[in-house]
Amino acid sequence: MKIALIAHDRKKDSLVEFAIAYKNILQQHKLFATGTTGQRIQDEVGLNVTRFRSGPLGGDQQIGSMIANNDMDMVFFFRDPLTAQPHEPDVTALVRLCDVYHIPLATNMGTAEILLKGLQEGFVDWRLIQERRKE
Repeated sequence: MKIALIAHDRKKDSLVEFAIAYKNILQQHKLFATGTTGQRIQDEVGLNVTRFRSGPLGGDQQIGSMIANNDMDMVFFFRDPLTAQPHEPDVTALVRLCDVYHIPLATNMGTAEILLKGLQEGFVDWRLIQERRKE
């Protein structure tokens, strides 16, 4: 599966902690991330990550493009709901694309844990069906 890892500045520590806790599951999949988040996951967790630009510089849109092209299977986006984001329209667009293309999306650690455990148990194998990917 192709999994995107994104975190706002105040949530990056939480996403790194999450990646450490679930490294054994995450390393079985192809990971993508926005700039600094991806660098931290590579450096602090040791996972291979394809890095895009920083979120405000177009990274969210790069991941959104993969979603729109049915080339992303799951998104973990640890958002900071208490801090205004200069690229909020990009964030909203990314969430909207996940809804449009039926991409599982977790915006906090609780939901992320449930999605990842579901992935481990095979509950999202429907994403692997090629006919579904051409929708």
